[in-house]
Amino acid sequence: MFVEHDPPQPGTKGGTLGQAVTTHAAPQPLSCVLCAYNEEGRIGEVLRVVADHPLIGQVIVVDDGSQDGTAAQARGFPTVELLRNWQNRGKSWSLARGIAAARLTHVMLLDADLAGLRASDIDALARPVLSGAADVTLSMRGDSFYRLLGVDFISGERVLPRAIFDNVLDALAQTSRWSAEIFINELIIAHGLRVEIVDWKSVKHVPKPGKVGPLRGILSDLGMTRDIVRELGPRGLLRQNLALRGGFARSAPARSPRSRSGEMRAG
Repeated sequence: MFVEHDPPQPGTKGGTLGQAVTTHAAPQPLSCVLCAYNEEGRIGEVLRVVADHPLIGQVIVVDDGSQDGTAAQARGFPTVELLRNWQNRGKSWSLARGIAAARLTHVMLLDADLAGLRASDIDALARPVLSGAADVTLSMRGDSFYRLLGVDFISGERVLPRAIFDNVLDALAQTSRWSAEIFINELIIAHGLRVEIVDWKSVKHVPKPGKVGPLRGILSDLGMTRDIVRELGPRGLLRQNLALRGGFARSAPARSPRSRSGEMRAG
């Protein structure tokens, strides 16, 4: 059944993102979360793959204040739960909101602008975790620069246990707009989770210059890079890459991710 929620007003009941959600095992054990901003021409291709996938029991789309038909695209899939932000809040806030709504034991995080995604790619990303061979999977897309490094540490396509987000969703929401993935990396490292890199050779994503124009796209990419470097610094970036590429995240000491206020906030 289609579910659409308006966001809570700041300062009202329901405004906290980090409340615990009771998860349960199910034949379809994955809650799939997609955050989207002005992805009208792209999100439908992704939803056609995940909406009826046998491993996915819940699909959540967080529309981050889109000004196009992104929400209408999501409404075209009866099983999708659509959460709409009143204004553009950034990926970190939107991702925290989507994960807060996840009800199943594991979450699959996907970008909404993927091209070439197939059901077999979803299988490949999910199976190592569901079989117990790994605790976390990260995708390695075919067009990723990070193929040279052996790990895409800011990959937006992941499968993780829902439980690692207990009590930290408010902190995730408070990180800078593009720092969600490095925040999640710190959780992976802190919990000592086993990581497997999944090769998605056929999957690509649309670069920002191709969506919003060359100048705006380049500025957006620079802003993302600035946020990531500001959060971790060069040593932190190296540490995360080594830990995740090593396959066993406890191989490097973890430090608490910073929120916008500089503190780790419990949910």
